[in-house]
Amino acid sequence: MDLEQKIGEVIETSNSEFLTQCYKLDDAPSLGSMVKTRAKEYTIYGVVYYSATHSIEPGRRIIARGRSAETEEEVYKANPQLERLLCTDFRALVIGYAHESAVRQHLPPFPASIYAFVYNANHEEVKRLTQSLNFLNLLLEGRLPVMTDDVIAAFLRCASQAYESPRDFLIKAGKELAWLLSDDIRRLDSILKRIN
Repeated sequence: MDLEQKIGEVIETSNSEFLTQCYKLDDAPSLGSMVKTRAKEYTIYGVVYYSATHSIEPGRRIIARGRSAETEEEVYKANPQLERLLCTDFRALVIGYAHESAVRQHLPPFPASIYAFVYNANHEEVKRLTQSLNFLNLLLEGRLPVMTDDVIAAFLRCASQAYESPRDFLIKAGKELAWLLSDDIRRLDSILKRIN
């Protein structure tokens, strides 16, 4: 992982999720992206479910600064201090981990380490983790402060890009969801509509 580009560091963590502060403003991975970090000798994988840009001071509200500017870039040029006063962070729900050569699709024994570097997962890692669809239970049961169905659909769309035939992966995932949500047809229909 050392040769890959770091996107941020873990600043809050638990076995089920981690919060990452990005190194660059407005540089969070997209909703549904898979990211990775470390805990001891484990690589932990998570799905991005929330991102935000805010003031680094909790009580300080961001104010508009571009009244006389023609572009957003001019706002940042006229106010270079903004790069140090604002930050972007994102939350990722843990869906599995790798230890030695084994990949597991359940919660790791340890939470991600504080200040552990965070990277985007590459296509090979996404394929390895999503070959089996057991991770769907973690996503379906996740108690997120955002629309869980949107996160699931976004992740499946992102993960499908790691496969030679994205459509085949999405069909396989749709069938698994149909089995898991056989008693909740409305929710199944909602997720399937979002996948397209």
